[in-house]
Amino acid sequence: MPVISIRNLDHYFGHGQLRKQVLFNINLEIYSGEIVFMTGPSGSGKTTLLTLVGGLRSAQFGSLQVLGRELCGASHQQLVESRRRNGYIFQAHNLHGSLTALQNVKMGLEFHQHIELAEMHRRSAQMLEQVGLGNCLHYYPDQLSGGQKQRVAIARALVSHPQIVLADEPTAALDGQSGRDVVNLMQQLAKEQGCTILMVTHDNRILDIGDRIVHLEDGQLKLKVKLIN
Repeated sequence: MPVISIRNLDHYFGHGQLRKQVLFNINLEIYSGEIVFMTGPSGSGKTTLLTLVGGLRSAQFGSLQVLGRELCGASHQQLVESRRRNGYIFQAHNLHGSLTALQNVKMGLEFHQHIELAEMHRRSAQMLEQVGLGNCLHYYPDQLSGGQKQRVAIARALVSHPQIVLADEPTAALDGQSGRDVVNLMQQLAKEQGCTILMVTHDNRILDIGDRIVHLEDGQLKLKVKLIN
């Protein structure tokens, strides 16, 4: 069974005369352990599709199943439950400036109410150690470089050991080497944890790391490429 199964998915923004279709008849399956890159020009619907898969907005028409659960027409509570099983990495890292690196990572566990506070602290510190920031636990975001901030965002996304990691252009604000390092790190940690990665990117320098590339243009899936590594 695919971990992400999308069938005949359409999506619209706005209402009435302002209603505009942004996704058209999307069909895609992604399997456990795959690293799939989603490419395409700005405004093609990549981030919209990523947020639908991540349960950040509700799918409207067609079928969108994530880890066996149908998200098309899902309730708010069902979307919250779905988000608990994902790790989401935003383009601009979205760290809270008033929180330390450790506290930012710990937020990735706060959906999981069964985990004790001391265990949250231990796991967060361990995750920062894994991304090479074990000496920056108590640094605030404005004390970190762009690459270090993105590493904190990766740690936050992976600390709960999610089955799926969704990343929206995580290398966009980084130079070539830092971007490559960040994606290599995601690949390594994802393989260690056995999770699936779906990543939106414009960065052609990292595409060789993926298992597949899917190309979205004008809201339509135009191309699916199987890579040979």
